[in-house]
Amino acid sequence: MIVQSRPITTLFPLPEETDGKNHVYVSFGHQQMMTNAIKPLGLSILEKIDESFAMTKAGGRFFIDVAQGLSTPMRRKVMIPALGKMDPLISSSIKDLTARDDFMKSISRGKMKMSLIPGYLSFKTLQQFLRLKRRNNVADVEELMEKNEREISELRKKMAPLSGKAAIDAVYDALNQTREAMYIYPRNMATVFVGVYALGWINKKMDKWLGEKNVGDVLCKSVPNNVTSEMGMELLDVADVVRQYPAVMDYFADASNDTFFEDLSHIEGGKEVSLAIKAYLEKYGMRCTGEIDITRTRFSEAPTALIPLILGNIKNFEPGAHQSIFEQGRQESLQKEEELLSRLTKLSGGKRKVKKTKRMISQLQSFIGYREYPKYIMVGYYWVIKQALLREAQRLVSRGVIRKKEDIFFLYLDELQKVVDANELDYNIIEKRKSEHEVNEKLTTPRAMTSEGEVLFGKYESSGIPDGAIAGVAVSSGTIEGRARVILRMEDIALEDGDILVTAFTDPSWTPVFVSIKGLVTEVGGMMTHGSVVAREYGLPAVVGVENATKLIKDGQRIRLNGTEGYIEILSD
Repeated sequence: MIVQSRPITTLFPLPEETDGKNHVYVSFGHQQMMTNAIKPLGLSILEKIDESFAMTKAGGRFFIDVAQGLSTPMRRKVMIPALGKMDPLISSSIKDLTARDDFMKSISRGKMKMSLIPGYLSFKTLQQFLRLKRRNNVADVEELMEKNEREISELRKKMAPLSGKAAIDAVYDALNQTREAMYIYPRNMATVFVGVYALGWINKKMDKWLGEKNVGDVLCKSVPNNVTSEMGMELLDVADVVRQYPAVMDYFADASNDTFFEDLSHIEGGKEVSLAIKAYLEKYGMRCTGEIDITRTRFSEAPTALIPLILGNIKNFEPGAHQSIFEQGRQESLQKEEELLSRLTKLSGGKRKVKKTKRMISQLQSFIGYREYPKYIMVGYYWVIKQALLREAQRLVSRGVIRKKEDIFFLYLDELQKVVDANELDYNIIEKRKSEHEVNEKLTTPRAMTSEGEVLFGKYESSGIPDGAIAGVAVSSGTIEGRARVILRMEDIALEDGDILVTAFTDPSWTPVFVSIKGLVTEVGGMMTHGSVVAREYGLPAVVGVENATKLIKDGQRIRLNGTEGYIEILSD
């Protein structure tokens, strides 16, 4: 039985192309776990960081043109599996498209950018990958993290006193520095791929040798240097401070972002809570939902966004939960490693298999946490850049050029540079862009589409799942039953113990929610997207890439989630 095959319908706008050839576009947002519309400033900032990709804009989103990667049989053998690692439904839809000879004969051709291929390593990066893999030293990861954070701190100090043309020029320099840190510096991506490679090796070999699927999920629990999972755990520590002061919890019901810390200073326990929250924001305040859009409101700009998460932690956990949860995960990982090695010794060639597996587990646990770090680098730079741009926006407000700081969000960066230089702006541009953004926000992002206006829908092979089950991608093993909580905005979070979160997508900002749920279902995602990585470390069964999950599953229904095989069953209303 085939599921999720649907008629092709769309009103989504198309990118402009002028070569008269067929093009194929895949959603950049599905890879980044953020499919909402992005404001113009956010688009231009992101474009300058990711300019190595063949990206094009439509409907306030980015799409990657993969036509050249599909233009020959040899390229398709590389491109289609690579897309599958990002999103299996995208891969499925593109595979179906390539079977249509009439379309493929007129596809755009030319030299393919190697950066289009997820997982592609340049020669220098490959050299670093082999070096790091051979050394297998977690200190290499920590040294790289310290380097990045030091450079962001130095940039913040450098940009703070700048204004006018100097400030905008510094923003362009900072964007180049961001791109260098994320994509060009060989050690960065090499460090990511050591852990990713080890995870793939372990899952493949343990399935082959022991008949056990996704065994790496347990081994990923409580690994060091995962800044995303640590973000969730450290909010438990904040909750432990807050829970001591009932007056603070009462204040939270009416807290205001504008006077948040000032108001706290007048409440019993407010000083202690302020110190705890400020320390948390110092590390994670640059994060937010949809964080690849620099215009989105960060936690540091709206600390009240943390309130429902803090109160939920107080309700659902005992004091000291951070350490107890981490230690439980560490023990489960150790026990799983001992079990695997014991079983391998009994196999033919067991001594060799044990030696290799032990080394690969060590590499996994030393390096896989860094998988979450490149996005942390990006938002760290984003926060410094955004603060510089908002300082300049405030100067434009004071001169009467714009009406409020947030107006600059509706200008592309090059346009903003001209406004700063000329000290003038046709405000009709802002009004027009705001209207366009309102329209874009109502659109649904297609996973893939062609330049002919055809939206492509992939499908899952569901012969191995129960009748009536909803198929998806198994990304974190285990089976759990519980109440489905269909939640589209993090600020609407209200969870009980045992709930299963069902949502459109989860970027790193959702991680503090993960400590309070027992399972995860998302409409977007693949094996190595952020929600999947953190779900494995937290030991949450998870199924992602479930088309229309938030519509097919109703809030409050009892469901069974199978994160090993990749499906959801609705048990009752």
